[in-house]
Amino acid sequence: MNRYFPPTYRLSLTVGAHSARHIRRIVRSLLDEWGLSELTDAVELGVTELVANVVRHVPDRRCVLIVLRQLAGVRVEVTDGSPRLPSVRAELGTEAECGRGLLLLDAVVDKWGVSSAGAGGGKTVWFECGARGG
Repeated sequence: MNRYFPPTYRLSLTVGAHSARHIRRIVRSLLDEWGLSELTDAVELGVTELVANVVRHVPDRRCVLIVLRQLAGVRVEVTDGSPRLPSVRAELGTEAECGRGLLLLDAVVDKWGVSSAGAGGGKTVWFECGARGG
């Protein structure tokens, strides 16, 4: 029996201030290869926000990035060892310089969420983008 397994990209890394730029290049290349170029802007923005949250809020800055091709789009997961859950701020002042990342994520992806990373602690923040017309 021949089973189909969608293409998956997995990267374990310690992120820094310039990591998002490199990860966006990788994601863009994957989306091009998978014929999902129309999702590039949303996925790049989503990855940037999730990686920025690791840089800002995870003490050791280590994470695992997974990009999974789905039948009608892509799923991105970022897992880290911090038990601190992301939260969307109810109100942001017009001069606020942080706190907008999850609002941006919510605006550009089809769905997103957070799940426990299991017994070892930590969490996985994920999002999905569907291919238009696909």
